[in-house]
Amino acid sequence: MHRLAVACVVLVLAAFLVGQTISPSLPGAPAPPRDYVCPMDPDVRSATPGKCPRCGMNLVLGIPEPVEYPLNLTVSPRAPKPGDRVDLTFKVKDPKTGAAVNQFELVHEKLFHMFIVSQDLEFFVHDHPVVSGAGTFRYAGILPKAGMYRVLADYYPTNATPQLTTKTMFVPGGSLRIPRLVPDLAAKHTENMDVELVTEPPAPIAGFKTMLFFRVKPVEGLEQYLGAWGHMLAASDDLIDLIHTHPFLANGGPEIQFNVIFPRARTYRLWVQFQRSGVVNTAVFTIPVSVLK
Repeated sequence: MHRLAVACVVLVLAAFLVGQTISPSLPGAPAPPRDYVCPMDPDVRSATPGKCPRCGMNLVLGIPEPVEYPLNLTVSPRAPKPGDRVDLTFKVKDPKTGAAVNQFELVHEKLFHMFIVSQDLEFFVHDHPVVSGAGTFRYAGILPKAGMYRVLADYYPTNATPQLTTKTMFVPGGSLRIPRLVPDLAAKHTENMDVELVTEPPAPIAGFKTMLFFRVKPVEGLEQYLGAWGHMLAASDDLIDLIHTHPFLANGGPEIQFNVIFPRARTYRLWVQFQRSGVVNTAVFTIPVSVLK
């Protein structure tokens, strides 16, 4: 038997014995395809490098195993008063060394995205803390009322995976009761556009995909906002679930589709943001999600 054929038989036999698949490289055989993946949307894959058509991020050769990068949040003053300025300091550390992470990747044109939602889900902020030293980001703002606030931080340490980390902070006083949200899918008039929402299925089911079709008008002047045709935050009424996502299908036309899997049977409030003629529009909807019957 030819030596190369014998070598192939040996490789296949070894693979069978260890439960692995090995493809011997034959002379002149093409190299196996390389799998480039979007770190934000890992279902987007390509055999060649490039940018994700959905979010615009650079495709990377494979995705590292997810590792949580600890985030520390310091609030100053520690007991802020409603309506007063509050300073938030975020510090990201390497989980292996404990050292400050000093290199981050851009995610939708920013190094750090931050969402703040109040206990009653009436107050919403989407903003971007600025770099202030190694692994440190700072933000100054106002918390308008007493009670609990939930913070969602979105950041991407270099050579890691995108991170979504939630934190909780308090303004003394107020109530910790879960608000009773009323379903609201009515069309909204925002800063300079109208936004309608249609869901499929009409009654979303926890654990199953819900397609959210946002229809905007006028469509003239519609622009990408932070590298995407839209941004959406969904929060459950008890503020346990915080979901930050971007359009699944969009091309600058009047219909923008998001796909979401709501994890639990709760009522969810949605803040969806689109940009038109340089103005960011925020539309708010409230959707009940039930269990499969």
